[in-house]
Amino acid sequence: MTIPTYLFYFIAAGTVAVLTTILYGLNRALADARWPAADRTRTLSVAALILLGWLAIAITLSALGTYHVTSGDRPTIQFAILLPIGIGALMIWGWEPAKRVLHAVPQQWLVGVQVFRALGAIFLILSATGTLPRLFALPAGVGDILVGLSAPVVGLAYARAPQKAAGLVAAWNVLGLLDLTFSPLTAWFFSRAASATTTLSPVQAGGRSR
Repeated sequence: MTIPTYLFYFIAAGTVAVLTTILYGLNRALADARWPAADRTRTLSVAALILLGWLAIAITLSALGTYHVTSGDRPTIQFAILLPIGIGALMIWGWEPAKRVLHAVPQQWLVGVQVFRALGAIFLILSATGTLPRLFALPAGVGDILVGLSAPVVGLAYARAPQKAAGLVAAWNVLGLLDLTFSPLTAWFFSRAASATTTLSPVQAGGRSR
């Protein structure tokens, strides 16, 4: 089966919606925190540059076939997932403007915006078309959907009772991180299994089948 044509429009619309929501929410949070107009404009410009630059790099690498692998090849998608997380963590810990922005944005907003993770339904669609292995797509897709759909619920719970919902937010964050790390680990596992299968000689294969 081929990849459905509508999937491109689904991804494009989701991407535009996520970027628009993030930038709008950031501007609103900074305004509520009474940041000067000049500082808000500068921060929004930097944020837009980072997000659009990240998107442009991801699209370029995908167009170049960087993430396309065949049986026995080592997967590369883990770099697209883990590198941005690592860079973001370094920015938060070592860059004062990033810390100021995080302090200005309400915690429930930081949680609620993660609803975009529900776009992981794409994994299930690709699995249904035979493009992705089911054992990889099902856990990754279902995990993303659970994290994404629960984000507004957890965010609302925190907004209503921050102290009571603190443990819930922590547990949700752990679930989200596990979901993010599971995908590249599963991709690596399947690539290793495929590599072992393709490098098995006919004699070895015959011996193991007895």
